[in-house]
Amino acid sequence: MIRFGIIGTNWITERLLSAIREMDDFSLTAVYSRSEERAREFASKYGAAAIFTDIEQMANSNEMDAVYIASPNSLHAKQAITFLSNGKHVLCEKPMASNTAEVEAMIQAAGQNHVLLMEALKTTFLPNFKSIQENIHKIGRVRRYVANYCKYSSRYDAYKQGEVLNAFNPVFSNGSLMDLGVYGVYPMVVLFGEPVEIKANSVMLESGVDGEGSLLATYRDMEAVIMHSKISDSYVPSEIQGEEGSIIINNISNPDKVEIRYRDGRREDISIKDDKEAMYYEVKEFIDLIKTGQVESNVNSYQHSTITAKILEDARKQFGLYYPADKV
Repeated sequence: MIRFGIIGTNWITERLLSAIREMDDFSLTAVYSRSEERAREFASKYGAAAIFTDIEQMANSNEMDAVYIASPNSLHAKQAITFLSNGKHVLCEKPMASNTAEVEAMIQAAGQNHVLLMEALKTTFLPNFKSIQENIHKIGRVRRYVANYCKYSSRYDAYKQGEVLNAFNPVFSNGSLMDLGVYGVYPMVVLFGEPVEIKANSVMLESGVDGEGSLLATYRDMEAVIMHSKISDSYVPSEIQGEEGSIIINNISNPDKVEIRYRDGRREDISIKDDKEAMYYEVKEFIDLIKTGQVESNVNSYQHSTITAKILEDARKQFGLYYPADKV
């Protein structure tokens, strides 16, 4: 049984706990919130015995073996390093941190303390992503990767009324690229590695973050196009184009329908049906690694997280988005 603490009493933690409700080796034992009332309410709902309103006290406690961090992006690095330095394993929500320097510092802390650090980017552990990896050879030489994730934010209406919530506040290292674009970037890195060059554009909002944008990544013999938005919806699927056919992916962040369309007109459904919620697989990977004494995932590896962080940071700088965390 792996004892977990959770930082962040929000919808994403609710979703994670729903996904692993039948997992026998996960035990929620501690909850952190800035509000004692909120921490107590959340802990009571999910059966956690300990609550904390101080990160240092939580990290120093013996109530947990690992922690899941789902706080605002700008807090990931400091919080993760605090727990890693106290011998706790860390599952950190995507994006791993505000910039490359923070990601590298987190990795260094994990190595120094011989504990596991993993970025919680769910897509790359899903059965249908693995199906893409296993079947991609069927489309011949890959020439283009197109990832599209545009989803109107539930917080954008408040923004238009003059209320700038965390999702649109640069203080928290947020914006469309970091929050949604990463779902296109990380799978690209896992599938094809580090690009030779990237070019990025965005539509900037008055609050100082990107509302939407696009990224073009150049590889030696192919290119990748990533589109993302928090201020509009898109109903266009993602796609991997090869010389012999294309893989059509209905949802790049959570693919549940994947099909190959060949040049000769044939279609092949390579979808894998399963009854697990999407976040189940990243938690299972994390727990399995702890149980087998490993300190790095081969899927969401340090290399993949570092390359992704470099791409995100380079892209931001190209369209002029800098966070307070970049100046530290």
